[in-house]
Parts: sequence; structure tokens; C-alpha cells
Amino acid sequence: MMSEEAGQMLVVYDDPSDQRSLSLDDTSSTEESPDETRLSLETPNDVIPYIGQRFATHDEGYEFYSEFAKRCGFSIRRHRTEGKDGVGKGLTRRYFVCHRAGNTPVKTSNENKPQRNRKSSRCGCQAYMRISKVTELGAPEWRVTGFDNHHNHELLEPNQVRFLPAYRTISDTDKSRILMFAKTGISVQQMMRLMELEKCVEPGYLPFTEKDVRNLLQSFRKLDPEDESVDLLRMCRNIKEKDPNFKFEYTLDSDNRLENIAWSYASSIQSYEIFGDAVVFDTTHRLTAFDLPLGIWVGMNNYGMPCFFGCVISREENSRSLSWALKAFLGFMNGKAPQTILTDQNLCLKDAIAKEMPSTKHALCIWMIVAKFPSWFNAVLGERYNEWKAEFYRLYNLESIEDFELGWRDMVNIFGLLTNRHVANLHALRNLWALPYLRSHFFAGMTAAGLSKSINAFIQRFLSAQTRLAHFVEQVAVAVDFKDQAAEQQTMQQNLQNISLKTGAPMESHAATVLTPYAFSKLQEQLVLAAHYASFQLDDGFHVRHHTKHVGGRKVYWDPREGIISCSCNQFEFSGILCRHALRVLSTGNCFQIPERYLPMRWRRINTSSAKLLHSSNDHGERIQLLQNMVSSLITESAKSKERLDIATEQVSILLSRIRDQPVPPQVIRDFTSIYRKL
Repeated sequence: MMSEEAGQMLVVYDDPSDQRSLSLDDTSSTEESPDETRLSLETPNDVIPYIGQRFATHDEGYEFYSEFAKRCGFSIRRHRTEGKDGVGKGLTRRYFVCHRAGNTPVKTSNENKPQRNRKSSRCGCQAYMRISKVTELGAPEWRVTGFDNHHNHELLEPNQVRFLPAYRTISDTDKSRILMFAKTGISVQQMMRLMELEKCVEPGYLPFTEKDVRNLLQSFRKLDPEDESVDLLRMCRNIKEKDPNFKFEYTLDSDNRLENIAWSYASSIQSYEIFGDAVVFDTTHRLTAFDLPLGIWVGMNNYGMPCFFGCVISREENSRSLSWALKAFLGFMNGKAPQTILTDQNLCLKDAIAKEMPSTKHALCIWMIVAKFPSWFNAVLGERYNEWKAEFYRLYNLESIEDFELGWRDMVNIFGLLTNRHVANLHALRNLWALPYLRSHFFAGMTAAGLSKSINAFIQRFLSAQTRLAHFVEQVAVAVDFKDQAAEQQTMQQNLQNISLKTGAPMESHAATVLTPYAFSKLQEQLVLAAHYASFQLDDGFHVRHHTKHVGGRKVYWDPREGIISCSCNQFEFSGILCRHALRVLSTGNCFQIPERYLPMRWRRINTSSAKLLHSSNDHGERIQLLQNMVSSLITESAKSKERLDIATEQVSILLSRIRDQPVPPQVIRDFTSIYRKL
């Protein structure tokens, strides 16, 4: 009787693609008892659907089945209905199916609309629950009339099932919180961490992902990106008119819309000339208000502080846009490629660097990798997460490739990560991030995790959800100026600090007068350690090892006539600072000064050649920068004794009086006043 009525009723599919891939009518769906149903996980009987189970409404039946599915490791969706509210007997049946039921729908191609090539999760799974409306004694209710829990795919673990779209939800309260965070300009990653702390949940355990948050922010976008792009180009042209040394490049698509834009400032180009040997290209950020990929080039100066090199905004992040960005950056820097470039784990970026910077060593930024660890491993490792992380850092800092490989194998076995795809992927890319594989390349200390904090602090100064795209270039300029001023103050503070000599060796006192305090502190560490090493001369060099060890050690080659020294540990090649092994050999060989070539220009204080450059340079900004460096050196040298300080104070007072007697053009006064008010 019921099947005859069903054949005459209106059948509606929530997803049309299911109509041709699933058949869940009375003839194909037998009514099963709980004993005949193979359950996916150990589940209490009172939460297992069974034939005849009753619900007051069909929505109540859906919620019950959804909770059951979540415990078992899958999610569900509404499949089809029979009948229609307000027509005849109304809605009489509902079918709920596994989220992997049905087959991939065939999409009609549209040349004018870009297609999203996303892999479907559907595999024709036949698991389902059917409920039918029954009216007895005038009170309608819904009963389970069909149930099958057989799946043709693997079910997810409890710590994985929560990532299914059906279980990822952002409450209204969380939406308001996210939008408030967005107005403060913090990144999505920081939003997630704050909300984890507020809700007292472990990293990676919020009921939504970073992608969900970005989609939410995108839905609240109110500004027209096309109008903003026009204003952005106009702003760049205006800056270029005022400052000919400002550089920018852009591309337009076939519809004359802005596709990519990159820029760099005069001060950034000057910094790159000296400190562009090692560069971080950070593409992990987005302009929140427009959901546009943002790339930032930064480096490290001779005082161990970040310096800005350039910026790029693209409509899409792909091999073509990244290749264009790198080409534009090289154009800004007069074709000079860095020795080393550090990036996030991005296959498109890897290909673009190989194409545009073939001679540059590409490596993965360790802090960008570690930032993903909570979402990758926290749920998997539980209480052992911190123990595993400490072991990972130990392996990361090893010197020997052989020790790394043996340690990695033991780590995988001890923590049961043999089948973990993230661990397997990290190992496959180990030559791009693990220090034992990278020590023969120069990184200028940029592998230190602590550097990420100062770089991120700098980036957050101009990342704002409410930023007008047209004003973004100016905001970056203000942030760069602020960073330069802060760096100058820190430089002066470093120079004013009294340097304490720890070894009394002539090499130490000589290096202290040449290197910046930051670089000298790194060298001094090695000088102190060198005293604990013994050196043994061989036919082709020296063997150096710790005085307590009888095996191991390093091979050092030294040619006193040529002033060339090298060590098998490759520390100088890696950091630009001589290692304890080489310093030990120099000390044994009665060398009282470190050879000039091993005191790199990028780690030195300003030298006397700057005074010549100051007179020969026609660039106003460059001359100001050189003068600042000279003033910094003046303070450093003057602070060493009372006599020096007295002479400096007297001479600077005379010099200031002479300078103030010189006339200043009215336009310069107006420009200076304007800049001062902004600050």
C-alpha cells in the first residue's frame, strides 16, 4: 500500500546528481534490524538507529542521524523527499545519506567562467537512513523504515571527522568576534590562536578552520576591488612623481583589470645592495579586506634587525603570478639575485624560483613550517606533542646528515608516525629545511625562529582589515620608516654598550673594533669555545676536536700566505662568522688578527670608505643614510673614554653652529614640517 502511494507522490532530490547514482526506494532498501547492521565503531545501543524508531519531526530525525554519523566517522546530507508540504498528504518520506553517497556530478563547461578543479569525495557509498511519516490517533510522527550502515570507504577517526564541512560551523558569537579582530588588523592565524586561548582548547581544535574564517571575511567585503585597483595605480604614480627612486611594476589582464602589482622604496633598494645576500619571501599573508595574496621580501641588516626590501599583491597565487613577482623584484634590484631565498612550502613558488633565480639557493623557512605543527600533530600526538617538538628541534640543529637520518628514523618509530603524511612530506623535503643539508649556504642568521617574531611584528603594522587598497602603499612606507627609525635607535643603543672582552686575545679586541656588536657577540661565542679545542697538524691541514674527545672533530685547511682558512663544519659559509675550529687553528698559528676576508662587509660597522661615498654620491637619500652611519660610529668611538667624549662634544657643537648658518630652501621646510606632523 505504501509503495503504491510512493510511486504517485512527488519525488524531490536535494542534489540532482544523486538521482542517477542512488536508488533507495522500497525495492532496493530492505528494512533491517540492529543485529543485521554492521556498525562502524563501538556505539551504545541507545544511539543506534533502528527500524521503528520514532521522532516528532523529520528535523529531529536528521539531527539524531547526524550525531550518530559524527561518532562513527562520517557526515550525512539530505538526499531526497517524497511528497510536498501543502500538497495532498504533504511530505511523507525523507532520505538521509552518507556524505560520500552518489557520484561526481558532471559540470557543463563555460568558457567565460573559470572552473574550480576540485576533487569530489563521492564514491557511491550506499549507507543511509529513511524515515516515513505515520499518522496514528491524529498525531503524525516520523519512524525509521530503512537503515544501512555499510560503507565502501574508510571512516574517519574522532580527531579527523570534525574537519568535515558538515561539522565545521562558526556561531554568531564567533562571527562577531572574528569581525572585531579583523578591524584591529591582526592576521587570521592570530585570530585562530586568540580564540583557542579564549575557549581553552588545544591548537587545531576549534569547530572551524582558517579557510572558513577567510571565507567569512570575504563574504563581508564591501569595497569594490576594481575601483580600489584604479586608485592604487594612481597612488603609485603620484608617489613616483614625488620620488623618482620609488619603483613599481604592474600587469593588467585582457579586461584591463589590475592583475599584479609590486613595489620597492629607495631606502629598501639601498639596503638590499648590502644585505640582499639572504632574503625571506613571505607569501603566507593576505589582505583581509580583499582576500588578496600578499608577498613581502625582507632581510637582516648588520645589527641583526629585519629590513624591508619589497612588496607584491596579486589577484591569484599561481606559478605565473609568482614568476612575475620574482622578475619584478630582480628588476627593482638591478638584476642582483640573492644567494639564498627562504619561503613557505609552496610548489608553485619552488618552480618560479627555479625559473627566475636559477643560481639562488632555495630553502624553506623553518618558522613557517613550525607554525603549522599544532594543526598537524597536536591531535595526533596528544600529551607527547611537546616531547616530539623538542626532538624535532634537536634533529633540525644537528651538523651531520648521517646523525639526522638515524635520529629521524628513531623519532618516527618512537612516536608512531610511520604512516603520518605530514612527517613523510617533511622527510621528503628535508634537504630544503634541515640544517645538516643547508650549512654550506649563506643564511645570515635567518634560520633563527626568534627572527619570525620581529618580522611578523613589522608586517602587522600595515596589515589591516579596513585598509583601503589605494592607501596600502603609503601605509607600508610609514611602517618601513618607523622600522628604520626604531632600528637606528637600537643600533645606537648597541653601540653605546660597553663591549666586554672575555678572552683577552688580540683577535678578539681587533674584531670588536670592526664588527657590529651583534656580529661580534656571535664571533665572541666561538672565540670562548675555541679555547676548549685541541688542534693537530696533518699533511693537508689540521684536525680539531674538543679536548675531552678522542674521536670525531673537524678538518681545517689553512694557507697563511694566502690568508685562506676553511673548516668542514661550514659555519662561515652558513653565517659569515668564523667557527671555533678555524679560530683555534689561527690562534695556534700565532695569528693576532682575523684575516680581512673573514670579517664580511655585511657584518661590519661603517668604514672610512663611506666618507668618500658621501661626497661622490648624488642621491640625497643615500647621503643621509651614510651620514647616519657616520654619526652612529662617532657615538660608538666617543663613548669609549671621557677624553674622546669631550673632544666629540666640542667639535659637534662647532659643526652644528656652522650647519645652522646655512640657508634652507622654503620647499624643504614645508616638506619637513609635513613629515614631522605625520610622525
